[in-house]
Amino acid sequence: MKQILDKAEVALEYPDKFYSGTFERSSRFEAAFDSVGVSLVLENSGDPDTRKSVHLHVNYGLLADIFGQLAATAGRIPVDEPHREMLIERLSALDGAVKGK
Repeated sequence: MKQILDKAEVALEYPDKFYSGTFERSSRFEAAFDSVGVSLVLENSGDPDTRKSVHLHVNYGLLADIFGQLAATAGRIPVDEPHREMLIERLSALDGAVKGK
């Protein structure tokens, strides 16, 4: 698992319940491809009152649709966003890895 360097917010809404949580620098994450999609784990392993984890698995078809929608809305990323270059670098690395370069 790798330390979260920024922040993630998660919300789950059911008809009769609502759960939300924030994962920040004291939390960790893991992301990996498998044979049918990608899994993401966000984890805060603090004391029992703050301990929480989120496990998400997305199949490749939905992941491709998500990437398409992100591409269509990428113009909304502010030009001065401090993580903009990191996004570009990591997306380029993912592109090369998926293509097998």
